[in-house]
Amino acid sequence: MRRLVGEGIRRARPGELETPRGTGVNLGVHYDPEAFGRFSEAIARYFGTARFLAIQTVIVIAWIVLNSIAVVHHWDPYPFILLNLLFSTQAAYAAPLILLAQNRQDDRDRENIERDRVVAARTQADTEFLARELASVRLSLGGLQPSSQHEADGTHCRAINEGDRTARVQRFDLTRPTRRVPRRSVP
Repeated sequence: MRRLVGEGIRRARPGELETPRGTGVNLGVHYDPEAFGRFSEAIARYFGTARFLAIQTVIVIAWIVLNSIAVVHHWDPYPFILLNLLFSTQAAYAAPLILLAQNRQDDRDRENIERDRVVAARTQADTEFLARELASVRLSLGGLQPSSQHEADGTHCRAINEGDRTARVQRFDLTRPTRRVPRRSVP
């Protein structure tokens, strides 16, 4: 691309047109968004305390009393316009700071929810794996007949052989590896 400079023609340098100029006007003001966010959270936290409300109430009562008494010079007479202006200024600064603090809290909540979702998915996968492993252990033990009343605590009844009508109670500990017992063939 060519550009006219006075009467001369200048060619664009390679890569000059592919790179954007800048993100905006630089006014020389730089701040750390994280530090400002922490500051806004501290202000919002203080605005929500009983201490702040008590101090503000005392100041407002003193303001009204001092401006109502005839002995003291009235710097803000009855409609209390200056006091109203101070409240408006406080609200104009407090509202954005509180919103910024709420947005930061929402971001933290979203991160916590995502972390909880990942943990829940991992826990569900582990539970399903353990259920499959338990089913495979039951299948590998063969002729094991679970007793409905003892199934919850891991106690199962197993007949020793076809001719024997007595049952042996066998308890399985799932924390230790099980020893595989070869199955007897029935003649």
